[in-house]
Amino acid sequence: MNAKIRLYVEHSLGQEQSVPLEKAQAHYLFGVMRLGVGASVLLFNGTDGEWRAEVVEAGKRGGVLVCGEQTKPVQMPPDLWLIFAPIKKARTDFIVEKATEMGARRIMPVQTEFTNSGRVQRDRLQAHAVEAAEQCGGTFVPEVAEMQRLDRLLDRWDAQRSLMFCDEALVGQDGSPERATATTGGWGILIGPEGGFSERERERLRRQEYTRSVTLGPRILRADTAAVAAMTVWQQALGDWV
Repeated sequence: MNAKIRLYVEHSLGQEQSVPLEKAQAHYLFGVMRLGVGASVLLFNGTDGEWRAEVVEAGKRGGVLVCGEQTKPVQMPPDLWLIFAPIKKARTDFIVEKATEMGARRIMPVQTEFTNSGRVQRDRLQAHAVEAAEQCGGTFVPEVAEMQRLDRLLDRWDAQRSLMFCDEALVGQDGSPERATATTGGWGILIGPEGGFSERERERLRRQEYTRSVTLGPRILRADTAAVAAMTVWQQALGDWV
């Protein structure tokens, strides 16, 4: 039987491995999707690849699946972090979902001087990353980090990791994304808040040897659009789209 449903589980996967379901997962499979004993589901956990599993127990409060064959090995994304200042709830959710689909390995909300959103619910954003991975066929789920201040992140930044700084002040100037291809290895992409970066933040970022300041075209993009545009540019030049 062909499996059309993909489910992320926090359990080891392997040949003949039994996988118990949580109440919410059982409700989704058996209550919402109306699956029963004998149905096939694709499982992944971020480390063991994707496996076709069969439902052997189905109930309202739980269930059990047994792994059969592996359908995909784990596919690790490039060593790319997306760093962004949270914006309105729905648009922040969009950024996390698209970053997962487009191959970020880590997603990091930061508080800048002009960030309007004072806090984020990390668990909710992590759940959005899981849902995005389930829907796009990925076998890896990026970690959504706790929100931290940008200056503290920069204090601890590993200088071996390059940072693609998407600077809206460069719009109309020479700052094409091709400059971001100067080095290879671990990377971060930094997207600013709706109000942009402060002059103090911009000056500090531009002073760092690991920073590559770029513009994303002749127009200033919304933060959620900028995240997708920046990841597209990076993936085409240095990532697994090459």
